[in-house]
Amino acid sequence: MDTIKKTCLAISFLLVLILLTGACVPQNNIEPTRSPMPTLSPEPTHSPVPAQLNTPIIEPPIEEEAQPLPVGWEVELVVQDLEIPWSVVFPQENRLLITERTGRIREVVDGVLNPTAVFSFDEVMEVGEAGLMGMALHPDYEQNNYVYVCYATSVGGSMIDRVVRLIDTGNMRLDTIILDNIPAARFHAGCRLKFGPDEKLYISTGDSLSPQLAQDVDSLAGKILRVNDDGSIPGDNPFADSPVFSTGHRNPQGISWDSEKGIMYASEHGPSGFDGPGGGDEINFIIPGGNYGWPLVSHDEVLEGTIKPMIQFTPAEAPGSMLFYDRDELPFFKGNLFFGALRGEGVMRLIAGEDGKTIQNVEKIVNNVGRVREVTVGPDGSIYFTTSNRDGRADPREGDDRLFRIIPVFE
Repeated sequence: MDTIKKTCLAISFLLVLILLTGACVPQNNIEPTRSPMPTLSPEPTHSPVPAQLNTPIIEPPIEEEAQPLPVGWEVELVVQDLEIPWSVVFPQENRLLITERTGRIREVVDGVLNPTAVFSFDEVMEVGEAGLMGMALHPDYEQNNYVYVCYATSVGGSMIDRVVRLIDTGNMRLDTIILDNIPAARFHAGCRLKFGPDEKLYISTGDSLSPQLAQDVDSLAGKILRVNDDGSIPGDNPFADSPVFSTGHRNPQGISWDSEKGIMYASEHGPSGFDGPGGGDEINFIIPGGNYGWPLVSHDEVLEGTIKPMIQFTPAEAPGSMLFYDRDELPFFKGNLFFGALRGEGVMRLIAGEDGKTIQNVEKIVNNVGRVREVTVGPDGSIYFTTSNRDGRADPREGDDRLFRIIPVFE
């Protein structure tokens, strides 16, 4: 009996040993695997989470790829077959408007010139240097679609300049007269329009072949004028109840600003022989109430109470525009002044000193296109300029008149 008990105990011990040994030995040499993680519910859990896991992960900032810098520039034709273009504005990035001295406003969309004028003035007097001239967009054009233009016309047998406002919504239409009865003539009629950083409208006027009017504060001739966008007179103008901003101008046709330094610039045609020695074209910085001397002085003459030009050009270049370039697209031109040279035939570049009120260097950067009127900047940062070879003072070339732009060149 004792032998049977011992045998059963031995068998039981062997069975337990076999079971324990089999649980620890992998079968068929297959490694154990982990089960797939269960899909988590989007519902928040309430189990405690260590504080460090609640700290948001801050990704390092992604550095923007450095943009290549231009190594130079070139001139590109935009459109041709214009007729004495005078002013260029950009209502949209892909659309620009051009005044032609004959009385038409032309439109260019996506680089294509509309063969039909978007607006024409029947009353424009296109004679000598006068006609449809300056144009400017209201600072809030995107909201109100206001376009301002200046043109010469006749009232009671006398020539005047008139500044009007148009509404540019599909079919352009006349809205209202902003300023009327500005003395004009076939020569020295002005008339450049620009909105300043202060959102006031500035208007350049010629002496209308009556030089003494430039010194007459009661006359609008030979001045730079400043009005509100509706034609009313700003309360801070230098002469009470008058749109006159500066006096003593012969025929200014360019206006621009260095907004950072707060400097207003203007270009002005000097005498033509019949009213003084030839040359004496001026680049001026304009101050409220400033007297720029015409006809009391010109060229390098100095008279107490008048402001001497930053620079004068003799022989004449005939500056028909003014641009202070403050964009980054053409970095080698940033902070420079430009104007279109009519008699000088080209685009002039002026490098100002640190104070912005002296000129350190001058060069002609564009040649071989003929007479140049407008120089302005587009939404793309390019410098746009127009020729004026069909104005009766040059031999038109194939494709004249034309709109060009100066664009950057990359490696």
